[in-house]
Amino acid sequence: MKVLIRRAEAEIEVRKSRFIAIALPTETMEDVRKAVDSVRREHPAASHVVHASVIGRSGTMYSFSDDREPKNTAGRPAFEVLKGSGITNITICIVRYFGGTLLGTGGLVKAYGDSAKEVLKAVDTEELIERLRYRMTLPYPSYTLIKRLLEETEATTESEDFAMDITISGLVPSQHADRLRSGVEDIGQGRILLSINT
Repeated sequence: MKVLIRRAEAEIEVRKSRFIAIALPTETMEDVRKAVDSVRREHPAASHVVHASVIGRSGTMYSFSDDREPKNTAGRPAFEVLKGSGITNITICIVRYFGGTLLGTGGLVKAYGDSAKEVLKAVDTEELIERLRYRMTLPYPSYTLIKRLLEETEATTESEDFAMDITISGLVPSQHADRLRSGVEDIGQGRILLSINT
């Protein structure tokens, strides 16, 4: 599975109706709700803000909505396109500005499906990597070596707290967790506390 790296946008016009498709990274159903609310705030005059989401490591959680379009003419076609893309942790919001011409159910299905396809052409993705949360407390003299070890193990740092000792927390790819553990033991000689949540 792949995951979306950053927001992407694409627009099509169908018989004077504008369809703006926005792809957003989302990891939880709460993120999906926030993403849809955020797009609604960006486009307060839009006729509809339809969404389709695929969430989870294996892409088994999903959500979609027609947002007052006829049932299964908007969210579902976008979701079907998304489901076949091999991308997870993604929400596509499709903003429609009505152009005055009714498209009929077939026209809507095609327009929303095409919007999803169009934005998927514009997305940047990367392979989904399982990451584990780590936290360590270390003495000041070990800091430089630990920072180098974090770089070597592709660990990211979310916070650093400099007090009596230094506390660092972040995420490490699961395939490098053992390397991080052994590196910390070598550097710290028992003076560094490390926890990795599996």
